[in-house]
Amino acid sequence: MNPYLDRLQPYPFQKLRELFAGITPSPAYSAINLSIGEPKHATPSFIKDALIANLDGLASYPLTAGLPALRLAISNWIARRYNIPAPDADTQILPVNGSREALFAFAQTVIDPCFAQPVVISPNPFYQIYEGAALLAGAQPYYLPTVPENGYRMDFTSVPEAMLKRTQLVYVCSPGNPTGRVMTLDEWRELFALSDRYGFLIAADECYSEIYFDEASPPLGAMQAAHRLGRADYKNLVVFSSLSKRSNVPGMRSGFVAGDAAVIAKFLLYRTYHGSAMSPSVQMASVAAWDDETHVVENRRLYAEKFAAVQPMLNSVMPAAMPDAAFYLWVRVPDGDDTRFTQQLYQDYHVTVLPGSYLARDFDGNNPGAGFIRIALVAPLAECIAAATRIQQLITHTS
Repeated sequence: MNPYLDRLQPYPFQKLRELFAGITPSPAYSAINLSIGEPKHATPSFIKDALIANLDGLASYPLTAGLPALRLAISNWIARRYNIPAPDADTQILPVNGSREALFAFAQTVIDPCFAQPVVISPNPFYQIYEGAALLAGAQPYYLPTVPENGYRMDFTSVPEAMLKRTQLVYVCSPGNPTGRVMTLDEWRELFALSDRYGFLIAADECYSEIYFDEASPPLGAMQAAHRLGRADYKNLVVFSSLSKRSNVPGMRSGFVAGDAAVIAKFLLYRTYHGSAMSPSVQMASVAAWDDETHVVENRRLYAEKFAAVQPMLNSVMPAAMPDAAFYLWVRVPDGDDTRFTQQLYQDYHVTVLPGSYLARDFDGNNPGAGFIRIALVAPLAECIAAATRIQQLITHTS
């Protein structure tokens, strides 16, 4: 067995099941699950129609590099979305089976196992795939706390130079999970400068980039920032994106990576052997999805409606600031005990949220997620409002 498997920690939702073991929720309430970041809005009909219309694609082996039509659709979408020149569809774009598997596989591709003690830096709290990918690539994770005191930003000035010299990969997530924070152009400038100095690669997770609240001000993207800073070759930068949240198709497992052509060529080589090719039927449905924005605008409207209703309700009993983007509320619980609050909310009111400490690791003796809960506003509006009402009741009755 791979000895690195023993270094993996239980996934947050496994820990959540253990937290609820032996608890019977109050029968007075229906179940509302706001713990998992799984889109629940309906998949647009035109995407399903495109999938069905291309089922003949099941009769042929897919190319790992993807269909030219899909690479072109993704390239054109990037150009429209970020107002930058279209990336080269043949060398700077690679379709992937959702951002999750690509984020994991990327570390296996780029970490040099012959290098003494390679390091992978990630935010803390973080998407657990970053840690697992680092560990199974034989690297040492290094966690940068993103907390209220530093505005939820990754403070690279706090990383010792000895650690930066060993760093081969940095994961960033913007808009962030769980905080919803968007990185600024100045932060990108700092990160690119460090990448140039120390030679590490940047994996920019942008799976929440299309869930935002002001149609006139979409979140800054990594490729957009690079272009503004004169880095049109996207040196050492690879962006990971997905249709799952944008188009409500998590079951299609469709996304892309884009950026540094030299790095993507190596990633394609790895994936050719790895067998990670997207079904031609899914690829054609993905073309339809990337080519349309109307359904994405409607998707944002639905999330904005839920935030407009729920955020003021929660903010009346505990600080619940609006995120820059994404569909999470990252909220500090009144007594500071996130697991106890989560357990009591489930037991007394049948509402499931995720303890923030489950998304983070201890760093310098502190868990930067402790005392917070992550609330995913993915359920229908009425359920989100009902959950907020029950949270209000829990806090009012226990205060």
